[in-house]
Amino acid sequence: MNSDRNKNRTLTSARKNKNDEFYTCLRDIENELKHYKPHFKGKVVYCNCDDPRVSNFFEYFAENFEVLGLKKLIASCYKNDDIDLFSNHDKEKAVYLVYEGDKNKNKIVDDEEIEVLPMKGDGDFRSDECIAILKEADIICTNPPFSLFREYVTHLMKYKKDFLIIGNQNAITYKDIFPLIQGNKLWLGVNNGAKEYVISEEFAKEFPNKVHRTDDGKSYTKMGNTCWFTNLDIKKRHEKLESYLYKEYNDADYPKYDNYDAINVNKTKEIPVNYGGAMGVPISFLDKYNPDEFEIVNANDIRVNDRVPQKPHGLIKDTDGTINGKPTYVRIVIKRR
Repeated sequence: MNSDRNKNRTLTSARKNKNDEFYTCLRDIENELKHYKPHFKGKVVYCNCDDPRVSNFFEYFAENFEVLGLKKLIASCYKNDDIDLFSNHDKEKAVYLVYEGDKNKNKIVDDEEIEVLPMKGDGDFRSDECIAILKEADIICTNPPFSLFREYVTHLMKYKKDFLIIGNQNAITYKDIFPLIQGNKLWLGVNNGAKEYVISEEFAKEFPNKVHRTDDGKSYTKMGNTCWFTNLDIKKRHEKLESYLYKEYNDADYPKYDNYDAINVNKTKEIPVNYGGAMGVPISFLDKYNPDEFEIVNANDIRVNDRVPQKPHGLIKDTDGTINGKPTYVRIVIKRR
């Protein structure tokens, strides 16, 4: 009985890991990375959640090594030694790849220029081997497992790394993540929203309804709620939102919350131009957030009384985020600077 239970637990874990395997398309990497070029000159880039032999992140940085002026490129990923129904990795050992530029000057990334090095362990980003590489790196750029996103960001913060990574939009509301956004230690990148991701054959067969299209022998799924998360400063972060706003405040269009001293704003473009108090805005506001214009307020600080419970994430949400007794969607509280 215990053996069967352990086997089922392994399969469940493997299935969960399989659901994390969404590979970023090269065009999405190209469209985002073009906004960060000044950050990469002379830097060591580490893609620590990317199968280095199939990673589009590795391909992008290798192909643009000289254009970006990189010092070194490293890629590694987790390799599962267990053989089970949902494992792609079989007993293949973990390796990491190192590329240091076009040494023979033929303007091509040749196989002999890429150093393939074995790992003693499984390549988990939390392992001592990967942490040693992480310490050497300047910028981390990858698509980490969504199920480990909180732990992954905490890991990068612990080692004080610059990063550009992909995550689910819902991560904005995590109690571990939102305080970093509020404290201007993390923000959204440029191209957020719907994207296509390459999925494994096993995932496509098991969840055919998730297949958006098939092309060139690959299956793709579409996800509409993914974002780039970064702590690299970009031009978009300082674009003026105020110049696009036009609506003026009135009681009917901007009711107050029952439990918080703030008005509700349903859309970013509807932020009233003449209101100076606290405002609850959708999380999509972060796509336009300019910290020079607005500050993010902890909703716990604007509770109308002590009976309203404090929330670890500091957002207006759940049953306490009501207007005339009716719940609203999750809201970020902002004020003009």
